[in-house]
Amino acid sequence: MLTTVAYVATRLAEEAPEQEPNPIFPVWQELIIGTIAFAVLCFVLLKFAFPRMEAMYQARVEAIEGGLRRAEERQAEANALYERYQEQLNELRSEASRIRQEAAAEAEAIRQEILAKAREESERIIAAGREQLAAERQTIIRELRGTVGTLAVELAGRIVGEALEDEARRRGTVDRFLAELDAAPAGR
Repeated sequence: MLTTVAYVATRLAEEAPEQEPNPIFPVWQELIIGTIAFAVLCFVLLKFAFPRMEAMYQARVEAIEGGLRRAEERQAEANALYERYQEQLNELRSEASRIRQEAAAEAEAIRQEILAKAREESERIIAAGREQLAAERQTIIRELRGTVGTLAVELAGRIVGEALEDEARRRGTVDRFLAELDAAPAGR
């Protein structure tokens, strides 16, 4: 088709007398050829190029909108997941707090139990010590009575000037002396 238009244009140019072209008005043959070429170009663009460009544009729009939709869906999923993790974290924090409180209460109970056992043990040790002291005191008092009795009889024998060898007399004298010691006030 272009070749036909070009042929017509060259034929018209050959037949037309040669005149000086007017700079304001173009040559009418060039206008016809330009209009026909423009019409052919518009036809080709409208028939082939623009539909493909429109299809590509629609595909691009759908891809972008689909991507935005997927991004919004993923954002919603991420927000839901975040909320769920926050709930789980809050539950874990409250459970950890409860466990700490239970552990503190259990530790206090164990502490009180250990203190009670320690008090019982100390009271038992003190009671055993007192019993042992009382037994040792009694033993010492018996030993001292015997020693003091012997010393008292010897001293009395030296003072009186006679020997107090007789066991019955000695025992009576010692018992009387110790009774006087027990009866005497502690302040002397």
